[in-house]
Amino acid sequence: MACLALLVLSPLFIFAAVGIMVSSPGPILYRARRVGLYGAPFWLYKFRSMYVSGRAAGCAETQPASRITGANDSRVFRFGALLRRLKIDELPQLLYIVRGEMAFVGPRPEDPWIVEHHYSAEDWETLHVFPGLTSPGTIYYYLHAEQFVDSADPENSYIHGPLKTKLAIDRMYLRRASLSADLKILGRTAGILFAAFLGREQFVAVPETTLLNNRK
Repeated sequence: MACLALLVLSPLFIFAAVGIMVSSPGPILYRARRVGLYGAPFWLYKFRSMYVSGRAAGCAETQPASRITGANDSRVFRFGALLRRLKIDELPQLLYIVRGEMAFVGPRPEDPWIVEHHYSAEDWETLHVFPGLTSPGTIYYYLHAEQFVDSADPENSYIHGPLKTKLAIDRMYLRRASLSADLKILGRTAGILFAAFLGREQFVAVPETTLLNNRK
């Protein structure tokens, strides 16, 4: 499936690469340290969406004051904002799925510092499976939380705001995971991104959020 997706989406790779070269001087790819299966760190590659302020290993390395990108973050150039909105910047991670290091559905890989300092023992459950491109927690964050992460202090806004809810939703997903559930999540993700492409900005609440609230 990942190989097929790479083939079908290859025009978007070209679109992203050309757009980045025209929009902002610097390498096309950006790499960030992330935590994967059982807490193992790895380098995660994305299409670059921020202005370059440093370099390493032939790829762009931004030097942000925060590990988290805030809403309307000034470090993100205009074309990069489009890539992030439609999640085109994440497409290089399909190669990790081909290599057997990520999954289509699974909790998004997090920054090592955040995992070390802000994950509880319960939160570590999300590291018992391969990280993924999408998950219920990821959908919640994209639709209902990302736009409220304060650009003045995005790291604290994220850690003391949506992080725990996102992780709780993904823990609930993991306890009920199945092939049919994963296919529904992939379908939801594709539908949401298509709606975003058409300009939609308001979405209904993520179903898992309601279930989470009912358990409190």
